Amino acid sequence: MNSISVRALLIRGMLAGLVAGVLAMAVAYFIGETPVDAAIAFEESHSHEHGGEELVTRAMQSTAGLATGVLVFGIAIGGIAALAFSVALGRIGRFGPRATAALVALGALLTVYIVPFLKYPPNPPAVGDPDTIGQRTTLYFLMVVLSVLLALAAVILGRRLADRLGNWNATVAASAAFVVVIGIAFAFLPSFNEVPKGFPATVVWDFRLATLAIQVTLWTCFGLVFGHLAERLLVPGSEAAAKRSNASGTAAAAR
Repeated sequence: MNSISVRALLIRGMLAGLVAGVLAMAVAYFIGETPVDAAIAFEESHSHEHGGEELVTRAMQSTAGLATGVLVFGIAIGGIAALAFSVALGRIGRFGPRATAALVALGALLTVYIVPFLKYPPNPPAVGDPDTIGQRTTLYFLMVVLSVLLALAAVILGRRLADRLGNWNATVAASAAFVVVIGIAFAFLPSFNEVPKGFPATVVWDFRLATLAIQVTLWTCFGLVFGHLAERLLVPGSEAAAKRSNASGTAAAAR
């Protein structure tokens, strides 16, 4: 793939990430803010420190701050995913741009978020010991890196086993290897249980479900929008028109 195509895909990936970020922001505002407010209320009711002026108001955090964070994140991951798409297209099977974009988005959701989520789920405000935040952050990003690297290794393993075992069996074997190694990592890496006494379990549960919904929305929207934009870029208009014409002819002949 030439540099012009990669640059065009990068721009489209960032645009798709922006669109996905808008939808994810809506989910975060309407679903995620309620458990955050509940956690902050618990924290304030159990805090011995009173008074003081807020540098950033809660209203600003839940509107402009939320929008800035989610949209910048969406644009950034859109660009990175577009580059991953450029590498993956034609190398992971006979998939077109739409299917490849969907697979890249699904793979990113699983490796970058869901696998680390299962080991180190996010916590709302007031949950977590401030003294361990550095260790927890380091371990979380270590889990992300391990998940991504092991997923890439599983793809390579699957490709090498395909000729010997067939595509289906090779995929199952590579996936099983990924799950086993991730399970070993889960067993050896330390865990944390720092929910304060009396903190409502439903708030923790709702917060974690909300973060999962945000990520699912983000990556699903990205995969659909970017797949459409990438196909329009990479599939010539005449070829796409020919496909539509052939499909129409087939449907007419079947009547």
